[in-house]
Amino acid sequence: MPTPPPAHGRLLRRVLGVVVRRFGRGFIVCAALVTALLHTLPAQTAPLPSDSAIRAIIISRVDAGRYAGIAVGLVTRNDQRRVVTYGPDVGVAPFDGNTVFEIGSITKTFTGALLAAMVKGGEVALDDAVAKYLPAGTVVPTRNGKSITLLDLATQSSGLPRLPLNFKPTDNDNPYADYTVADMYAFLADYQLTRDPGAQYDYSNLGFGLLGHALALRAGTSFEQAVTRRLLTPLGMKDTRIVLTESMRQRLAPGHTDRGQRTANWDLPTLAGAGALRSTVNDMLTYIRATADSNSMPLGSTLALATVERRASAARSTIGLGWNRVKSPSGQTIVWHNGGTGGYRSFAGYSESTGVGVVVLSNTANSVDEVGLHLLDSSIPLPPIPKARKEVALPVAVLERYIGAYELAPTFTITITRDGTRLFAQATAQGMFELFAEAEHEFFAKVADVQLSFSADAGGNVTGMVLHQGGQHIPGRKRP
Repeated sequence: MPTPPPAHGRLLRRVLGVVVRRFGRGFIVCAALVTALLHTLPAQTAPLPSDSAIRAIIISRVDAGRYAGIAVGLVTRNDQRRVVTYGPDVGVAPFDGNTVFEIGSITKTFTGALLAAMVKGGEVALDDAVAKYLPAGTVVPTRNGKSITLLDLATQSSGLPRLPLNFKPTDNDNPYADYTVADMYAFLADYQLTRDPGAQYDYSNLGFGLLGHALALRAGTSFEQAVTRRLLTPLGMKDTRIVLTESMRQRLAPGHTDRGQRTANWDLPTLAGAGALRSTVNDMLTYIRATADSNSMPLGSTLALATVERRASAARSTIGLGWNRVKSPSGQTIVWHNGGTGGYRSFAGYSESTGVGVVVLSNTANSVDEVGLHLLDSSIPLPPIPKARKEVALPVAVLERYIGAYELAPTFTITITRDGTRLFAQATAQGMFELFAEAEHEFFAKVADVQLSFSADAGGNVTGMVLHQGGQHIPGRKRP
């Protein structure tokens, strides 16, 4: 097959990198392949959408069966706040800004902020090796004489895998619950790094879990106690915790899978720093407003340290201490993170240009990133609601045919791999996501509205693919 025409190459170069990746068992995290941004627009400040416009966006998604409920919060530079919610089937009343959700990987920004607070207090330094704060005798992998530092962990460049290889949950509905500190230490002692610490961005739940664990040991408390004392209490965030208070429990929206079935809540006793917090829209608006304003009291200057650009992460994207930074089509710098557990998805971010902050929380495991990004910058298009897709099972022999690398542009390749009866895709410089068959040659992703169609010759040999995303259909040839 020929190389994609220049228009497709231009499209790919304009992809912002706002793509959703699923790591491990349910975490949604930053970075590549959700919406191809087609236009680079001049910088502008569009008026914020009305409550009725926001309500129309979330009602359409809930009523289409994609979500049980969605809660949206906006906050301006002068701390004007609005909350818009819709969730007729969430099972809690009222469904409002005080409804509790799991926020998943947005917890990583709190871990980064805790690190910033401890650096500012002189308790740790960014260049300290994480081994310095672990029990004597704990072995942490090194490579070429380089140790994994706190900064490496906080910028997703430690070289550790996204999940430890000895992560084998006994309960897939609560997969992190039985992973112990002893398990983590045993993995670290045996693991061989494949790249130098600090050399390359590679998202790792293990890395942030280890960072939170080490900071808690340094503070002499649990991770939750450290975050509560140094961040949540000073900010007045009474509804952001790991262990639910009785009041929070009564307001907890029940989680739902991406197919709409009720599912269990998650517990992360060892890797808490990667995704254990629960919160509300109202609390998260307080957090976003304080983070966006370095002059806010009492923690603005500390929280700002966590958002400072530290290292590159992807095209047009960088990372601070947990926070992602990306240039939008209109030229705004958006600081953001998303999150997800088995039954929830979340987005939180703000525009450095306008000072506007947005929080989107849902109790269904379907991405809400596109809503949050569009509300922050209207030049980021809001994609249509994905149609319902039915998964079918294919024999391993059929799945095996698709394994290989497919070139969609000279610098953009999608690699297909198989793990047992599961098929995975990984785009250039991006994370791996699972594919699900809806026909013999047709596959879709659950983490975003992305589909792949494969073509074959008369002999049944797979020769190419087409990437369907954002209304575009981009062909690629299979490499020999």
